Amino acid sequence: MRYVYLILLATAATGLFACERQPAELRLISPKLTVGQEIAKDFAALLDENSSVNVTLIPAPEGGETVLEALASGDGDLAIITDIMPFRPDVATIMPLYPTVLHVLYRKGRAADDAEELLSGATIYAGPPGSSARFMLEQVSARNGIPEGSFTYVDSLDLGPDVIVVFVPISPGRLRDFPEYEMYSMGKAEDVGTGAAIDAIILLQPRFETFVIPTGTYGDLTPEPILTISVDQLLVARRDLDRTTAYDLVTDLVSLRPALVALRPGLFSDVSGDFDPTRSTYVVHPGALDYTQRHAPSIYERYSGIAEVMVTILIGLISAGFAGLRIYHMRRKNLIDTFYSAVLVIRKSIDETTTTQQREDKTDEIRALQLQAFDLLVDEKLAADESFRIFISLSSDVLRQLETI
Repeated sequence: MRYVYLILLATAATGLFACERQPAELRLISPKLTVGQEIAKDFAALLDENSSVNVTLIPAPEGGETVLEALASGDGDLAIITDIMPFRPDVATIMPLYPTVLHVLYRKGRAADDAEELLSGATIYAGPPGSSARFMLEQVSARNGIPEGSFTYVDSLDLGPDVIVVFVPISPGRLRDFPEYEMYSMGKAEDVGTGAAIDAIILLQPRFETFVIPTGTYGDLTPEPILTISVDQLLVARRDLDRTTAYDLVTDLVSLRPALVALRPGLFSDVSGDFDPTRSTYVVHPGALDYTQRHAPSIYERYSGIAEVMVTILIGLISAGFAGLRIYHMRRKNLIDTFYSAVLVIRKSIDETTTTQQREDKTDEIRALQLQAFDLLVDEKLAADESFRIFISLSSDVLRQLETI
């Protein structure tokens, strides 16, 4: 018996371990830019060690395939992208991670009074094919009427491009290696809000925000404040990612915020699960949306107040109905009482001295009262209840009394 008990116990324990939820295995597609790859590597390592999901960093897609295309095709489960890429129905936002800033550098001596002058005839490094900077340049060219082919992309900084355009976080140590370049500013800091060109950019791209790189941030590259734009880097996933896994991922990221900030000071300080879903380019993943609405009132809580009001109104209507019914019956009762009174007055006026003519007149009065009462009964102004029957009985008794005198 003891052995049977031990076998049953072992079987139950095995079943419990088998039912224990295994951590989700997620693949994070590496960004194409070196800076983004370094951040993604640290990010994935931290999640893999300290969260309820296992995250593996996989290489960026090769050739002209974008990270979003690789994600949508199922090559990975997660990606970190700049929030200016085109909408895709098969991609969903998990949460914003950190802001990235547009850096535009051009060779000293190159004319750069406006975007068209800056780009015309230039060799430009804007990251590899499919990068967010290249996508933005295509939009800028189309908006400013810059003909296709007015500039040429190069795939490496080693080729000494005329212009460098990249979305990267503020990294003071990185740009000190470009002494032969100047940093392009979209205007002066005080131009913001005056209807200048920077305001038009923000108007046309609401996801952009104005950003001022302070003097001296990049040494000689920033002898004065540089006005540019910033945009969020989003953690996105395939739309069909498990809802619970997405919820757990957001929960883990929020709890790991101090570790993320320590890992990259100033970069992940804005990580929060309470972001505004309406600002996302992509549909927010249902699991992430569940997290943002975790404190929202339930359907019962949302509509309980309305239900209470409706019940109160219903009770009031029922009470008013009963009150109206009582008043209606009371009015009927008061009306039949007038007939009682008239018959009783006639009854009291009858005695042995009443003449034959008087008896006939009183008989006619009572019959008229009865006819009037029946007419009111037909018109539903009197009810055929006990009070009506008492009136008929009383008036009939008086008529018999008048006949016997």
